[in-house]
Amino acid sequence: MSTLLKLSRPALIGIAAALETGRLHAPYSVPALESHVPKGLCREVVDELNRMSAIGTSPTHIAYTLNLLAAERAMAQQMHDRVELVWTGQEIAGSLSRDTAVVVRELFSTAKRSVLISSFAIDRGEKARTLFEGLACRMDTNPSLRVRMFLNIHRPHGNDEPEIALLQRFTAIFRRDIWVGNRLPEVFYDPRSLEKGTETKACLHAKCVVVDEERILVTSANFTEAAHERNIEAGVLLEDSAVAKGLCSQFESLVERSKLKQIDVSSRQS
Repeated sequence: MSTLLKLSRPALIGIAAALETGRLHAPYSVPALESHVPKGLCREVVDELNRMSAIGTSPTHIAYTLNLLAAERAMAQQMHDRVELVWTGQEIAGSLSRDTAVVVRELFSTAKRSVLISSFAIDRGEKARTLFEGLACRMDTNPSLRVRMFLNIHRPHGNDEPEIALLQRFTAIFRRDIWVGNRLPEVFYDPRSLEKGTETKACLHAKCVVVDEERILVTSANFTEAAHERNIEAGVLLEDSAVAKGLCSQFESLVERSKLKQIDVSSRQS
């Protein structure tokens, strides 16, 4: 059987069809297999088929086995096609990875129903506008598009201000230096990031994008120009609705249980 695993999907299908139609039958020979199998594998395949025949495996059963192997090969290829390496930084010749900035722009440009973004760090000013301008424009032109952002709002070291003051400052920064669209996304944060004590303090460190609960990018890259253009960052782009919905559900569950809280970014602050 290990020899048959070396065959390509077209070869498996071709041999199976020849067995099913009677064009190929025991005892199997090299001349009979030469049109289906690469020359270097032909003798091995012939010996394998004759071994299967010797233990009573009929041509019909052999064909069935070969078709199963071909179907499994097709499914494996489909899964391979749904997973892509995403990379930022110095490229290696012959790399099959895709650029982080390009992938993110493509995800935003194809969003129809929903976008979920999670990031630990986020740029401000012109760099932030460059990162989010495409998504903001898409939100403004598509009233049904829902965008949720899960961001880390941290308490600076040694800062003793009330939580409300830090949230108000973030709101002002978000409206002035991050988001350029008329319609605003829903923004959430982890209250533990604003704790004053170190024992319970934590941060929202996940970096991912989920579009339409179908496509998902999980990456080491934050939403900063450096992470999208210059740093060495690695990620995976996956087209899998089950995984995408599962990740969205993780965030939604934390919101429903008030572990993650929404911040009102609709009010303009100076």
